[in-house]
Amino acid sequence: MHTTTQRWLPDIGQVNGPVYLAICAAIARDLEQGRLTPGDRLPPQRELADALGVDAGTVTRAYAEARRQGLIDAEGRRGSFVRGRPGSNAADEIPPFDTGMNLPPVPASGTFAKSFAANLQEVLSGPAAANRLQYQPSGGSPEDRSAGAQWLASSGIEASEDNVVVTSGAQTALHAVASSILQPGDSVCTGPFVYPGWTAICRRRGITIVPLPADEHGIDPDGLERACAAATIRAVYLVPDNDNPTTATLSHERRTRIVEIARRYDVLIIEDDPYSRLGTGDLPPLAALAPERTWHVASLSKLISPSLRIAYLRAPLLRDALRLATDTHETTIMPPPLNMAVSTRWLNDGSWATLVGEVRAECQARQAIVADVLPADTYRAAPTGYHLWIPLPGETRAFELVNALRTLGVSAVSSEHFRVDPACSQHAVRLSIGGSVDHRRLRRALEVTEAMLHHRDGRASPMV
Repeated sequence: MHTTTQRWLPDIGQVNGPVYLAICAAIARDLEQGRLTPGDRLPPQRELADALGVDAGTVTRAYAEARRQGLIDAEGRRGSFVRGRPGSNAADEIPPFDTGMNLPPVPASGTFAKSFAANLQEVLSGPAAANRLQYQPSGGSPEDRSAGAQWLASSGIEASEDNVVVTSGAQTALHAVASSILQPGDSVCTGPFVYPGWTAICRRRGITIVPLPADEHGIDPDGLERACAAATIRAVYLVPDNDNPTTATLSHERRTRIVEIARRYDVLIIEDDPYSRLGTGDLPPLAALAPERTWHVASLSKLISPSLRIAYLRAPLLRDALRLATDTHETTIMPPPLNMAVSTRWLNDGSWATLVGEVRAECQARQAIVADVLPADTYRAAPTGYHLWIPLPGETRAFELVNALRTLGVSAVSSEHFRVDPACSQHAVRLSIGGSVDHRRLRRALEVTEAMLHHRDGRASPMV
């Protein structure tokens, strides 16, 4: 059954790129957020054009692009209607959308869903089912913390159930760390581009970010030493492997230098480590090099599936872990109990390695598509990562590339969302190749990217 929307208008404010792409993206976004539902009738093209103050041809082009993407159907004089993914039941299947998040890829033949369902059933039918359906101890039960500690110890980190806390995702863990060891007015060093979740925490708590110079290999230790010599630095925040967004990985030499400087100036280390276990594991975590001053955060959400919302936070001492458990309880009470139970089973029986291996193989397959489409000198990526860092050449502007890719369901984010150093003049885009996007759509997005980077001496084509 078709319904008529009441004065639906797309939000295309502050648009600098092609308006037709912005209208198409608004249809996708409003469908995702429930402002549009399958069967809704869109405004007639001329009526929408008048309401937006654009020419009718722009709306015609927007509707044509939305039809090409399977977002709407055109039924002649009856008008255009919202639909779900072609060939599917819209109530059961939601098409991929650009959420701006960096998501692990969903392997086409992965076993995550089947394994999760089977383990969940075993948990619910087991003798401890009633306990798992209640509020859990702050920071996880001893069994859950012990499983996390053993997992971290497999990477060379000194960990036990006494200094490991289970949290509902890495962001919760970072909030707890900031609340525990940082005070308003403290200074924290980072690279020039930083994960926005961390900058949001710093803003909220009145923490000063001191950006350091960096290159394709990560922050420059000499820059850290200069910063420590010039002012009191409380901590340094790092993503040591496959940095988000720049994909940089710190060498063993740089890690050793950073630890040496941190010890000399009594600087704490906040190690946000969502990606290293997708790689070879050849490089030691900073928590293994400096266990006495490193808060290490590792997340299953970025390794297996964001639906888990499970992360493990390792603190230097028992008293630190107790304080962190209190902080996490005040904000989120506890991680999802059933997800935590399944994760503990996976860590104990080794299933986590199989699931991560599936994600790793899918990352490698997608990186092969990237290498087939994009010239090697136009982007940076970790071999088993699922995001790219694309410096923008010539006159290519980030918003043009981001707007074009958004309509394809692929997450592209301008470097402005990550920039904390106003003196850094580099412009780039972080392109995520994970999530549920299939290989065909990914290749299409990469072809659009390649065209926009090189068409007409770097200027974007209005035809993509």
